[in-house]
Amino acid sequence: MTEIETQGARSTTNEGAAPLLRPLTGPIDLSQIDLEMNEGLREVREGLTRFLMPYKFAIDEVMTKLNILQEEFSQTGEYNPIEHVSSRLKDPDSIIEKMRRRGVPLQTDQVRETITDIAGVRVVCAFISDVYRVFELLTAHNDVTIYQVKDYIEHPKPNGYRSLHLLLEVPVFLSSGPVQTIVEVQIRTIAMDFWASLEHKIYYKYDTEVPAHLLQGLSDAAEQAGQLDATMEGLHIAIRGGQNSGRAVVAVPERTGQHAATDAHTPAGTDAQQQGKHAASPLATEPIPLSEEKDRNPVVRRIA
Repeated sequence: MTEIETQGARSTTNEGAAPLLRPLTGPIDLSQIDLEMNEGLREVREGLTRFLMPYKFAIDEVMTKLNILQEEFSQTGEYNPIEHVSSRLKDPDSIIEKMRRRGVPLQTDQVRETITDIAGVRVVCAFISDVYRVFELLTAHNDVTIYQVKDYIEHPKPNGYRSLHLLLEVPVFLSSGPVQTIVEVQIRTIAMDFWASLEHKIYYKYDTEVPAHLLQGLSDAAEQAGQLDATMEGLHIAIRGGQNSGRAVVAVPERTGQHAATDAHTPAGTDAQQQGKHAASPLATEPIPLSEEKDRNPVVRRIA
């Protein structure tokens, strides 16, 4: 097979020498490789696997922050708002299929801007107030930048889906220097997670062509899950003597490009430290294009 010269792809210093791998951060053009041939598909998978490494490390960064929080609460005996955490990295074949479906060239710079959920972390909490508490804690880190917040708890999707979606940018420190990498973080309650898991299984079984009666059943179940969360939240507050672990209501633009370090827009009469330091002034740089979903929502609500 003819070797395709691409920036960031493999190159050789001389005939018969071992491949010289360039830094992970350079763009790679895989769009001209024939995916119908086994060797071409293998080459594309290798290129994408290399491209995905910073995303894998970004997941590690976010997971470390969450694990530290859990360990801190365990050691101090404080209330822990985190029930469990999981993560996943989108595999090369999924990226190939998604780029094909969207008609976008298979170039890593295009992949980076087209697919915003390459790296994913899911946090499951017991109560709704815990969801917003985790949001406060995670985005209070100085090295975390908020790119997008979609509050599907305050504003559920038409099918009943509820969750808090964040796009966070974290630095990954490679040998060539720091690389700012996007991680999608989903924070939801146990009831929301149970519903979302069932919905995924149903859509997978029926290949998106779900019978109407099942869709209605999912919608009813979402409403019941929401009512359950509201009831459990009330009990949680009562047990804690009228106090909960949430924060004050604050509006955060959907595409903030905001850094977690300052709190220039804290509402009057509130303590900046208690509010958390994520409602900050915009970054000087323009946020990356976001095209993963069209139903964007500009408000995040934290329960007072």
